Amino acid sequence: MDDLAGFLRTRRSRVDPADVGIPTDSRRRVEGLRREEVAHLSGVSVDYYVRLEQGRATQPSEQVLDALARVLRLDETEREHLDRLARQRRRPARTPGGRLRPELLRVLDLVTDAPALIMDHRMDVLAGNRLAGLLYGRPMPGLNTARHLFLEEAERGLYADWENCTLDAVGHLRLSAGKYPDDPRLASLIGELAMGSGRFRRLWARADVRARTHGRKAYRHPLVGLLELHQENFALPDASGRELLVLSAAPGTPAEDGLRLLAGLGADGTDRADAHPSTPARVDE
Repeated sequence: MDDLAGFLRTRRSRVDPADVGIPTDSRRRVEGLRREEVAHLSGVSVDYYVRLEQGRATQPSEQVLDALARVLRLDETEREHLDRLARQRRRPARTPGGRLRPELLRVLDLVTDAPALIMDHRMDVLAGNRLAGLLYGRPMPGLNTARHLFLEEAERGLYADWENCTLDAVGHLRLSAGKYPDDPRLASLIGELAMGSGRFRRLWARADVRARTHGRKAYRHPLVGLLELHQENFALPDASGRELLVLSAAPGTPAEDGLRLLAGLGADGTDRADAHPSTPARVDE
C-alpha cells in the first residue's frame, strides 16, 4: 500500500532547487530535484539512490535516512514515516485487533459535555458517547469517517471545512498504510475510496502524511448550526493504534451553547441513533 520508493519520488519532486542552492533556468524540465542532485546533496552514490527509488536497495542506514530527510526537507512526521518505510521488511508491524475493554467504554460515557469517540487506525469509529451520536446523527459503531467524508455525498455538509478534513484523512491513512502494510481491511478501504472518489485519488497520489494530534474542527449541524470545536487526540496506552478523540467547545462561545442545545434536543427522545451510541462494534480481525 505504501513504499519507500514512491515516497522518495514524491518528496524530491516538491523541493525547489533554488532552496538547496541549485541554479535553474527555463530549460529545466524536471519538477523538483533530479535523482543525481538528491544523491550528491545526501552524500550517497547516484547508483545507490537510484536503487532506493526503484525499490532494489534495502535497509538504508540511519545516516543515509538522516541525510535524505535533510535534503528533502522532511518534517518530523515525514521523517518518522521515512524510517518506518525503510524498516518495513525487517520488522513488519502486527495489525492491531481485539475488543474494547468495558472499563474504557465507561470512561467514554463519563464525558458528558463534549462529543467523544474511539477510532482505530483505519478511521473506523469503534464507540462513541451519546453526544457524538447526536453530532453525527447516527450510531457510532460502523461509521468510518474517511468513507463518510469521501463517499457519502449527503453527509458532506456536516463538515464546515470539508477540504481540509479530507487532507487530514488521507494523510492519516498514509501513515497507517506505512505502519500496517499487511492489513487487508485497510487495503480494501483505500481501494474503495480510490474507486469512489476522484479527490481521494488525487490526494493519495501526493503521498502526504499527517499525524492526528489536535486542532480546530468545525461542523454545520442541521439542527443547531455551526459548531466550532477543538479536537484533542489521545493515543490509548495499549499499542493498539486506537485513539480517544474529544471535541470540546471553549467556555462562553456559541459552540458551547450549541452543544448544550444539541444535548437537550436528544434528551426528549429525538435521538436519531437507533442504538446506544457507545455500544462497541465487533472489531475482531
